[in-house]
Amino acid sequence: MRLSLTFFGTGTSTGVPVIGCTCETCTSHDHRDQRLRTSALIEIEDGPTILIDAGPDFRYQMLRSNTKKIDAILLTHKHYDHVGGLDDVRGLNYTTRNDVAVFAQPNVAAAVRHNLHYAFTASPYPGAPKISLNEIETETFMAAGVEVTALPVVHGQMPITGFRIGPLAYITDASQVPDDTIERARGVETLVINALGPLPHPSHFNLEQAIEVAQKIGARRTYFTHISHKMPPMAKMKGLLPQGMDLAYDELKIKVGDSGK
Repeated sequence: MRLSLTFFGTGTSTGVPVIGCTCETCTSHDHRDQRLRTSALIEIEDGPTILIDAGPDFRYQMLRSNTKKIDAILLTHKHYDHVGGLDDVRGLNYTTRNDVAVFAQPNVAAAVRHNLHYAFTASPYPGAPKISLNEIETETFMAAGVEVTALPVVHGQMPITGFRIGPLAYITDASQVPDDTIERARGVETLVINALGPLPHPSHFNLEQAIEVAQKIGARRTYFTHISHKMPPMAKMKGLLPQGMDLAYDELKIKVGDSGK
C-alpha cells in the first residue's frame, strides 16, 4: 500500500504559540514552530482520504490544505483538542451530499453523541452536521474500504486508540504503549508518535520516552507530533535526534510505502 500523510496539525491542546507566552519557541519566526492542534490527513494512492482527529482547527486546516473531501474520520479519543471541530463537517455535507463516516471507540462515540446532540436527534435541525457514527469494537475494521488496525494505548489513566494503516502507525497522546500494541505496530515503515517536550508529563510521553518506544517498534523512520512550546525551537533540534527520527511540523507531507519513494 502506498499513501501520503499530511500533518494537518502537530501541536498540543494549547497550540503553539501559546496565548500570552513570550518564550523562545512561541516567539520564533520559523513557520515550523507554529503548530495547530494535532491532526493528520492520509491519502491512499488510488483510494480514499482518511483524517485522524478533527480538533478545533479542523475548518482552517481543511481550507489551508485545499482538501475537498474526506471519506472517513478516525478519532483517537474524546478530548476537545481532537474532536472539537466535528461540527464543521457540515461543509463536507453541503459539497458531497453525503454523511461523513466517523469511527471511534464506544466511549468516544458516546461523547460525540452528547457533544453534538443536535445532530443525533430524531429530527435534526436543518444544517446540523450529518455524521455516520461507527463504533470500533474489533482489533481490525474497515474504514472507507481500507483495513485499519486499532492500536490501544494509554493517555494518563484513559485508554485511547492509535491506528495502523498498512505501512503507517499513528499514535498520539500516549503515556504508555502496551507490549501487545508494540507487536501490532512492528513492521511499519513509518511511525508517528507523540512527544510533548523534554520534561516528564503525567499523561504524555516526553521526547526521551517517545524515542524509547519508537526504538522498540523499529520503524525505518519516526516523526514526533503533539508537541508543546516546551520543546526547543526547530532550529535548535537539528542533529539532536537519533538517525531516522524527526520532529514533524504543520503542513509537512510525506510519502509512505515502498520505503517512502
